[in-house]
Amino acid sequence: MLRVLLTLLFCTPAIAHPVPESSQWLVYPGGDGLGKGRHIVLIAADQEYRSEQSMPMMAKILSTHHGFDCTVLFGVNENGEVDPTMPVYPEKGKEAEFKPHHIPGLEHLASADLVIFFTRLLTLPQAEQEQIVNYVDSGKPFIALRTANHGFRGPLPYRIDGKQVRWGEDVLGGAFMGHHGRWQADSTRGIPVEEQKQHPILAGVSDIWGNSDVYRTYKEGASLPAGCTALVWGQPLMGRKPDDPPNPELEPLPVAWIKNWQTSTGMTARVFHSTIGSGKDLQSAGLRRLIVNAAYWCLELESAISPTRSVEIIGDYQPLESGFKYSKLGVKPKPVAVYQ
Repeated sequence: MLRVLLTLLFCTPAIAHPVPESSQWLVYPGGDGLGKGRHIVLIAADQEYRSEQSMPMMAKILSTHHGFDCTVLFGVNENGEVDPTMPVYPEKGKEAEFKPHHIPGLEHLASADLVIFFTRLLTLPQAEQEQIVNYVDSGKPFIALRTANHGFRGPLPYRIDGKQVRWGEDVLGGAFMGHHGRWQADSTRGIPVEEQKQHPILAGVSDIWGNSDVYRTYKEGASLPAGCTALVWGQPLMGRKPDDPPNPELEPLPVAWIKNWQTSTGMTARVFHSTIGSGKDLQSAGLRRLIVNAAYWCLELESAISPTRSVEIIGDYQPLESGFKYSKLGVKPKPVAVYQ
């Protein structure tokens, strides 16, 4: 009997990653860790903030340091290349030539326990929109970063009680309403909300700074919608260096918050949204910890959050600058494997 038990203990094969390897996406098997057996899908499909670099970096952290199986899906062009340069609006007079976006692998949302969205103004085929809606309406949790609050150009095919669901305003608790300060000139100092400092998502979180500006997601004089709990204020700075002074004319606005989303069948999904999160922003260890902690919280593993568990970057991470001057910035279509 002892021999049988030892055989089972040492010879039982590891559980396979739920997504097969492919040239169309990246998979990162989780090691031993508190996330073992949980599957996180990260979607990198924006054109401005280098999610094609940052989402693989975050997947490596979540899989290697925390044990989660991770899959990164990308927005690609008709040649199957990761292509942040694809237009989001048709050129005037050439509407018939406009090419929709495409994210291979969205069928794997069905096996996801958590999805991290980093999308921007996408025009997706109906079937792909439906795969996203099916996940969002499943009651499983999700995280949205930066431009994800205006992640789709038109409304998703999602209605509850006959009413169109608005992705930003309703699901996430806020949509992009403008830059609170100077675009590509200001940066953001993240300040934990005093009343929420004991929240598990803020455990060990300090020194949040990013060189992207603060987003406004509600009208001046208003506040986050009911049901949203702000965790981090974003104070606009007078420049793009961490030690630049605060802009005295611009009040801090929420840049990270949590809420619940109630689905069409009455299930409740945990939601975390951060409007700070560009490729450069995620060089901040404090911001990486905030997002990793949010993943644990979303999965109801908050009791396992540690303020000291590693969020160190694995390998080389040198994200390109944000923006749309693709040639100058060195942004061009590339095979998926380049981002491994």
